[in-house]
Amino acid sequence: MTKPSSTTPAKRRYFGTDGIRGRVGSETIKPEFVLKLGWAVGKVLARQQCGKVLIGKDTRISDYMFESVLEAGLSAAGVNTHLLGPMPTPAIAYLTRTLRAQAGIVISASHNPYYDNGIKFFGPDGRKLPDEIEIAIEQQMDLPMTTVDSASLGKALRVVDAPGRYIEFCKSTVESDITLTGLKLVVDCANGAAYHIAANVFRELGAEVVEIGVEPNGLNINLNCGATQPELLQQVVLQEKADLGIALDGDGDRVVMVDHQGKILDGDELLYIIARHRKETGHLQGGVIGTVMSNLGIEQALKKLDIEFVRVPVGDRHIIAELDNRGWFLGGEPSGHLIYREATTTGDGIIAALQVLSAMRHSQQSLQQLHAGLSKYPQALININVADQGELQDLPRIQDALKAAEAALGQLGRVLIRRSGTESCVRVMVEGKEKNDVQHWADYIAAAVREEMAPS
Repeated sequence: MTKPSSTTPAKRRYFGTDGIRGRVGSETIKPEFVLKLGWAVGKVLARQQCGKVLIGKDTRISDYMFESVLEAGLSAAGVNTHLLGPMPTPAIAYLTRTLRAQAGIVISASHNPYYDNGIKFFGPDGRKLPDEIEIAIEQQMDLPMTTVDSASLGKALRVVDAPGRYIEFCKSTVESDITLTGLKLVVDCANGAAYHIAANVFRELGAEVVEIGVEPNGLNINLNCGATQPELLQQVVLQEKADLGIALDGDGDRVVMVDHQGKILDGDELLYIIARHRKETGHLQGGVIGTVMSNLGIEQALKKLDIEFVRVPVGDRHIIAELDNRGWFLGGEPSGHLIYREATTTGDGIIAALQVLSAMRHSQQSLQQLHAGLSKYPQALININVADQGELQDLPRIQDALKAAEAALGQLGRVLIRRSGTESCVRVMVEGKEKNDVQHWADYIAAAVREEMAPS
């Protein structure tokens, strides 16, 4: 079993595993806090050098409010802002690098419902901010907010060609001889940040594209659509007799796919397809990084291909750090965060999908045929809403349940329990040979969590 642990250092009060996130109106996701956060970020960045900051967002109704106060806070600190409008998170990482910005800010709660929101940051290299910068921002938040002299206030500029820049970049990540002519795709943008981008990428490469989830109204992001709820995509793929379907999440950094028979392929299966293709073509440098949530099946399938597989804690920050450490280029999570480090610095749903499509074109095989070499173990995942207090290792009922499950499953199973870094919940994962046993023990552990940690 992977021991429960927190991926968020205790000394950080606001930043979680993926920036700051919560319900709109909560302690940290309200206008006055975000105003001061913008100011604190500006003051910390100003100590390093004077430069511009990019601000992008997804399609939540609260984004307008938070965009305005972030801009005001940065201006008060004397920092110029460039406003990108609705853009996928990986696009903001890319544009932060190419526009030579000092930082990029994303207003998004990713796959969460519209009533949540969050703020996350990229440095000038397009990577998540290092821990020391996040800690410095938190320390700055403790100081009284001040305003620079009027002559030194930051200015704001809207970047009107941001979508086009990113579309061209996405297309450049596959070989110039790759076309999608003859393929019929269904693309679900989750009514999120990629609604005006994703279909154009695939269409400009020659595919016939049926679009869904491209009518954001501020309230319908991730609602019954997208990577977290791909049932609609399954239906439309079958109805349209499409070759495959692609589902992104609200900020475009996750992807799942659906084959022509309606089978959902998660991040593990897509990662396997990309890794096998790159191995066969001689372009896989090193091995593959997964997480503690990755299915045992992908580990075994890659081993048969003589591809090394290494697990790290959940979160693309950990995947990228291990890729850097080993000099490897490919990693991902079952949720659909896939890192193709040869082209990107963060998870990118569109670029990951393009890598899968490239494998299809080179091999002249269907999506269904490409994942045939992977046999996944039955896996049950349960999310339990909990109160914030209490460490998992200190709660005896939970520990007893874990020990019982581990003993019953033996060497052919895995049990993982962890706190979410983005929501007030505990995630329980059980994996093993027999589906009924897996579900039984997942339910058993979840019941123990509810007993010990249910919100009052």
